[in-house]
This record gives sequence, C-alpha cells and structure tokens, in this order.
Amino acid sequence: MKVLAICGSLRAASINAALLRTVARVAPPDIQVQLCAVVGELPLFNPDLEAAMPSSVARLRAEVAAADALIIASPEYAHGVTGVIKNLLDWLVSFEPFVNKPVAVLNASPRAQHADAALRETLKTMSAVMVETASITVPLLGTNITEERMAESPEITQALRGALAALQDAVALQQSASGNEGVFGL
Repeated sequence: MKVLAICGSLRAASINAALLRTVARVAPPDIQVQLCAVVGELPLFNPDLEAAMPSSVARLRAEVAAADALIIASPEYAHGVTGVIKNLLDWLVSFEPFVNKPVAVLNASPRAQHADAALRETLKTMSAVMVETASITVPLLGTNITEERMAESPEITQALRGALAALQDAVALQQSASGNEGVFGL
C-alpha cells in the first residue's frame, strides 16, 4: 500500500512533520509512506491557474493520484487549520482522483480540537473517505520529544502502526467493495 503523508506546517521544527516522518520510519514493509514534497511550493490557490497548471500543483496531484491513502497531520492556528493545509486542499477540490480517497488525520495536540474538526469537515466535503479508526491523537505538543525518541517509544510506534493497519484495512475493504483487486497496490 502506498500512503502519501501531508504536513500542514512549513516550520523546520514542526512536531507534525516529525510525527509523519516517524510514521514512515515505523511502517511495516508492505506499507510505503512517502512525505509530500511540494507543500511549501504550491502557489496560492487560483482557479485561473488550472488551465496552465503550475508544476508544483501537477506534482501534488500526481502524488495524490498514485497514493492508495493519505495521512494528514497539521497544527492548529487561531482555532483553525493552517493556510498551508487549506491551500493544498483547495488545489485538490476538483481533482477526481481525490474523491473517495481513504484519509487518516493525525493530531499531535489534544488541545487542537477546532482545527481537527475543521480539517475533517473539509475532507468530508471534498468526498474523502475519513478512516476514523486510523485517525488518532498522539499527545506530543510540549513534550520536546525528538523524532528518534518517537520511533523508539513503544506506545507511539504501536499507536502509529495501529493507525496504518486500520488505514490498510480500509483500503482493502474499499478495494473489495469496488471489485478492483490489485488497483490499490496491496
């Protein structure tokens, strides 16, 4: 299974980015987790640009289309989602391969309830398939935990592997329901 991990923060020391890198590190061999590389390169959403698609948007769409599922981790800014994640999602609103894509949301802060709810609402509106059993809170904010320690923590790795397993189950179920064996790369 191919999973695209998307971070809603551009901060070099982002705990959300570290969490997604940890997901990639602890994923079992049959699950490939790729970090979305173009998040900070996307221009501000403007439908007029879709006719002459910016290369960063084309790369984003190619990464999304190639993924069996998405994992999104994003901080909360002023009780809402970040402009970074909103801009990325705006570029995917009319992108057909996003529709019915299984998505898990990771939350690195139990206090970030407003952004978490807003992100889920946006994803549902865009016709993503929210995989609630794979969407978890990993309370990292304020712990000053390093990425290395996250990967070594039995509690964190177990939670992340459980989320990946739930996401993989959802993809397999969707694959079975659609009758397209092999389409999702399982």
